[in-house]
Amino acid sequence: MTKHFIAIAGNIGVGKSSLVGLLADRLQWTPFYEAVDENPYLSDFYHDMRSWSFHSQVFFLSKRLRHHRALLDHPGSVIQDRSIYEDAEIFAKNLYRQGNMSDRDYGTYRELYEVLTLYLPPPDLVVYLRAATDTLIKRITLRGREYERDISADYLARLNALYDEWIENFRLCPILTIPADQLDYVHENGHLDIVTSIILWRLEGKEVVMFD
Repeated sequence: MTKHFIAIAGNIGVGKSSLVGLLADRLQWTPFYEAVDENPYLSDFYHDMRSWSFHSQVFFLSKRLRHHRALLDHPGSVIQDRSIYEDAEIFAKNLYRQGNMSDRDYGTYRELYEVLTLYLPPPDLVVYLRAATDTLIKRITLRGREYERDISADYLARLNALYDEWIENFRLCPILTIPADQLDYVHENGHLDIVTSIILWRLEGKEVVMFD
């Protein structure tokens, strides 16, 4: 049996974790969710982002690298909730563009990230769930997580722009972009059927016109 490794990518609130769990149940693949290791730099980071952003992002990158390696070593097919690439291409880049990481630190971080990804086998497919900022705000509000209460529309919009920029230039593996604004695969089995089918078609090398 062919082993598959897919990563579900997308902005905060778009529905990555829900899709990972549903696909894992449907396909009998193993889900890998984001690592929950506590970042020892977070307290310092929130008090002084510019001084501690490099340390914090390197910690996250190291944990994501270890997580990615575990996915590669797993004997069966796996589904990852957020990829190693998003740490660098979205969140670290956003810190840099907002002035919270110096040129020197960002240059060093990028060099480390790019060297690592040269030697790290990529997924077979990245599934990019894309949704408008208004959709993300609604979904974040509905799930009611206390630590997400202060996420602003402007922040989500910046991340969306970075996601689109990353996807447009990403060449390490195939990408399937799925417009997620009208999808409700949590409550609509038909929506999950569609998403599952197009992912499997894409893994077989077929073109998926309706989502391209």
